[in-house]
Amino acid sequence: QVQLVESGGGLVQAGGSLSLSCVVSGGTFSRYNMGWFRQAPGKDREFVGAITWNSRLAYADSVKGRFTISKDSAKNIVYLQMNDLKPEDTAAYYCAASTFPAYRDDYSYEYWGQGTQVTVSS
Repeated sequence: QVQLVESGGGLVQAGGSLSLSCVVSGGTFSRYNMGWFRQAPGKDREFVGAITWNSRLAYADSVKGRFTISKDSAKNIVYLQMNDLKPEDTAAYYCAASTFPAYRDDYSYEYWGQGTQVTVSS
């Protein structure tokens, strides 16, 4: 059974930084494309970024240059470093794991964490 557990959310002022972590257990971490998604109240879930099984990176235009994804394959952890946060970044953030190639699409992800809330005040 594959489990993903996010941590690191919280309340931060605009311009501040937060680092999210996602620990993966019960699966073969090296096989997964790992994605980060977010969902704000009343909005659809949206792609934030991903790191593929072979460490290729992809980001949404809205976070490019501000957010950085990395992973520690020895610890089965993926990170989302968020800098220069804006109020519009406020959302529940989810990590997800996929063995399918369409890593920008949430429907391709087989496993999801429970989410962690990020709130950015202006």
